[in-house]
Amino acid sequence: MRIIIIGAGEVGYQIAKKLSEENQEVVLIDKDPAKIRRINENLDVQSFLGSGTSPRLLRDAGIEGAELLVAATDSDEVNLIACLFARNLNRYMVKVARVRNREYLQEKSLFSEDLLGVDLLINTRAMMVDTILGLMEVPGASEVLDFVGGKVKLVSFLISNTSPLAGKKLSDLKICEGHLLVGAIVRGHNILIPSGKDTIQPHDLVYLVLQKEEINDALARFDLTTPPMENIIIVGAGETGMALAKALDERRLNVKIIDRDREKCKNLANILNRVIVIRGDGTDRELLQEENAGDMDLLIATTGDEESNVLISLLAKDLGTRRTITRVSKMSYLPVVSAIGLDTVINPRMEAVRAILQYIRRGRIISVAPLREEQAEAIEAEALETSDIVNTPLYKVPFPPGAILGAIIRGDEIIIPQGNTIVLPHDRLIIFAMQQVAKKLEELLTVKVEYF
Repeated sequence: MRIIIIGAGEVGYQIAKKLSEENQEVVLIDKDPAKIRRINENLDVQSFLGSGTSPRLLRDAGIEGAELLVAATDSDEVNLIACLFARNLNRYMVKVARVRNREYLQEKSLFSEDLLGVDLLINTRAMMVDTILGLMEVPGASEVLDFVGGKVKLVSFLISNTSPLAGKKLSDLKICEGHLLVGAIVRGHNILIPSGKDTIQPHDLVYLVLQKEEINDALARFDLTTPPMENIIIVGAGETGMALAKALDERRLNVKIIDRDREKCKNLANILNRVIVIRGDGTDRELLQEENAGDMDLLIATTGDEESNVLISLLAKDLGTRRTITRVSKMSYLPVVSAIGLDTVINPRMEAVRAILQYIRRGRIISVAPLREEQAEAIEAEALETSDIVNTPLYKVPFPPGAILGAIIRGDEIIIPQGNTIVLPHDRLIIFAMQQVAKKLEELLTVKVEYF
C-alpha cells in the first residue's frame, strides 16, 4: 500500500515509523528541513521537502497511485487544502485530515464527497475527552478501549502484590466465566500475548476483555474495583481542559479547574454552572494543598506543557490524590513517565494514530488500538466469508505465533473462544497481535477473491 503523509510532526512521524516497520510504501512531506532530516536519519521512508498543498509535489510523491493520504500538519487549512487537491488528483484514495478548529467541525457539509471528500476527521481534543470520560467509567483502570460500539471493552489494570491474580497461572483461573479473557500482559518494557501456561506477576499491566454489562461483577471477583470518582481537579484550561470541564459540569460531580491565565478563568466562570474555577499555578504545592488535592479521587493534568503535567501529577500523588491522569504529548516520554509511578498517561497523538490505523489494515478491519509502546495491537475485525479463519475449528486455523483471538461477537452473544470454536462469516473478532505478525494476520483475514 502506498501511503502519503503530510506533516512530519509527532503524529506524522509515529504513523510513518509504524508503517515503515511493516514494510509499507510510505512517502512523507514536510516543509521543515529539520523534520525531514529526522525522518531521513531514523526511518526507511521516502521524504519530500516542501508544502503538502503543492499539486506538483503531490504528483512527485506519487499521489495518482496512492491508496491513502493522511494530512496531519498543525494547520487545519493546510490539511483541508491537501485533501481538496488529493480529491481531484486521485478520487479513489482514502483521505484523512486532522482538524482542530471547532467551527470547521460544526460544518459537516464541508467534508462531504461533493466538496472535500474527507473520509475521516481526526480531532485529538474530542478523542482525549472521550478517553478520559471512559477511564472515569472504570475507576482504577489504566486504559479503557471500546470495541463493537462499546459493547466490549478492553481494560488494563496494574496488578498489585496483594491482587488475587498475582502469581496465578492463566490455565488455573476460571477466567472465561462472565465473558472475561486476559488478552495481553505488559511486563516492564515488554508485551506478552499470553497462553494458558503464562503466570500473572505483581506489577504486570494486564489487559482484560470484558463485556460492558459485566464489568463490575468481573472486576469484583478479582478485587480490581475501586470507589467511583466524584471529587476531581482539572489543571489546565486549554481546549482539552475546557471541553472536559464542560462535559463534567453536566454530571453533578465535585469538580475544580485551575489555570494561571486570567482571561481563560473569566471565560470559564461565565459558561460553567457547578465547576469551581481557580486562578493559580497548578505546579504550586501549597495551592494544591489549599484546594484539598490530597482528598480528591482524581487529578487530571492537561496543560500544554508536558513537564508541568508530570510534576503536577507527582505532586498530587505525594499529597494523597487517589488517581491521576497525565497528558503527555511526546511519544518518547511515555515509557519514562509510566515507570515513575503515574497512574494513567494519555497521549493525544496516540489517539490520532489509533484512528488512522484502521484505514491501513487490509481485510475488514473496523478498529485498531496500539497497546503500550506500540509493540502489539488490539484489532477489531469482521470475519469475511472467504477468509481462512471462517468455518474451521480454531485449532486448525493457522494463527501466527504472537496472535490470539480474544473474543467473538455474534449478534448480542459474546463468545470466549476455545480450540473447537468455529468462527462464522460476519462475526466480529477481537484479536491481539504482536506488531511483527500484523502482515500475516492481515493475510488470514483477507478475502482472497478481492486480489485475483
